[in-house]
Amino acid sequence: MRRQSGRSARPVRTLKRQLIVRLLTLQATILLAVMAVLFWSGNLFDFKSPDNTIEILGPAVERAPGGALKLRQTADIIALRTAIPDLWFVIHDRRGDRLVEGVVPPQFSAIGDALDDIGQARLGWNIWDPADLPTARVRWIDTAAGEVQIMTGSAAAAPAHIIVLGISLVFLKLVVPIMIIIAVGVLVATPIVVRGALAGLSDAAKQAASIDIDRHATRLSVDNAPSEVLALIKAINDALGRLDEGYERHQRFLADAAHELRTPVAILSMRVAALPTGSEKARLGEDVARLATLTEQLLDLQRLDKQADRFAPVDLVAIGRQVLLDMGPLGFSAGYEMEFHTDIEHAVVSGDQLALERALTNLLQNAIDYGGRRGTITVQISAPATIEVRDQGAGIPSNDRERVFEPFHRLQPHGQGTGLGLNLVKAIVELHGGRVMVADALAKGACLRMIFPPVSRCPERQSDS
Repeated sequence: MRRQSGRSARPVRTLKRQLIVRLLTLQATILLAVMAVLFWSGNLFDFKSPDNTIEILGPAVERAPGGALKLRQTADIIALRTAIPDLWFVIHDRRGDRLVEGVVPPQFSAIGDALDDIGQARLGWNIWDPADLPTARVRWIDTAAGEVQIMTGSAAAAPAHIIVLGISLVFLKLVVPIMIIIAVGVLVATPIVVRGALAGLSDAAKQAASIDIDRHATRLSVDNAPSEVLALIKAINDALGRLDEGYERHQRFLADAAHELRTPVAILSMRVAALPTGSEKARLGEDVARLATLTEQLLDLQRLDKQADRFAPVDLVAIGRQVLLDMGPLGFSAGYEMEFHTDIEHAVVSGDQLALERALTNLLQNAIDYGGRRGTITVQISAPATIEVRDQGAGIPSNDRERVFEPFHRLQPHGQGTGLGLNLVKAIVELHGGRVMVADALAKGACLRMIFPPVSRCPERQSDS
């Protein structure tokens, strides 16, 4: 059978990174488009100009046997005349020899020798002049016939290598510096803009992180959130509303089911109590006790989050004695010795007495169920406000010491428990600001410890019962 390799996780794409890449791409595209328009219009680099015509005419200038100026018919000259049918130029030297071809615009035909002392000039060109006015370029160059002045207004295309060189120079001297400035601006400004624009989302994220099973009716704030994500936040709030509604229905079902179970469990308990004494009665009594405990656990789960506002001073020593007396007969019938120890007279905490009694009851029920039906189950109250329940059974493996408090987790998958007892203990203890743990036992067996913040400490008195 061929194994399929798992897909590698896709890298997280941050909004800032996406914006930076897209802004740089967009601005680079716009800059290149602007440069292309400037190149095409000739405002940035003139691919056709009279200077190119002069560069073609110069190498072809020579003297006839009589000393007159003439133009040699080179391939470039033939191509120039083909490309520019209305080609015109005026070539003359300092001796007054002149070579004219084409129709010279009247604005330049009368210039004659007036510009002989000027090395180069651009004639008839002004940025504000109409485009149809004639222009010309005048330049002295060295040729085979000596130094000559060439005047022309015909624009020839630049050679390919000149075009490539011009584009490269413009790109290096203009495009690259502009792109560096744009990139620095985008890299600096984008995080600031994103942080400001998403400030409302940060508040919503903090609110979302605080949502848990114990905090209902929480909604994400839409204040300061960008309008583009309002629909998402509203959809999340609607989903939270539906979850709250479903949770309330679930809680009502648990409460109703537990209340309905109380009566038949009480009747069953009375009927078992009326049976003749024996091992069968003891086991039935344990089963009924577990069923009653489960019923109370279901009720406790739905009432826990309503207890914090009704806390009052409670004495853990009194609770320990009372719960041990209540659970003693069940422990004795299961084969255990039951002991209570305390080295203090009182251990006062702020809490709900019924919930604390339920927590200790669950620990004792757990010890009865998993203590091996032998040895001693001990309840120990220590200063300042600690309760321990110890048994002499198989104990709890170290790798399960945290997991035993998870809901529905059982050390024995097919055991008698429901997996809710220790989870309920943890919920009760944390509701009272304390913590519960699996501690190291003095000998073999399990030791579960509840630690609460004390309200006050009374004078200690050594007692042992």
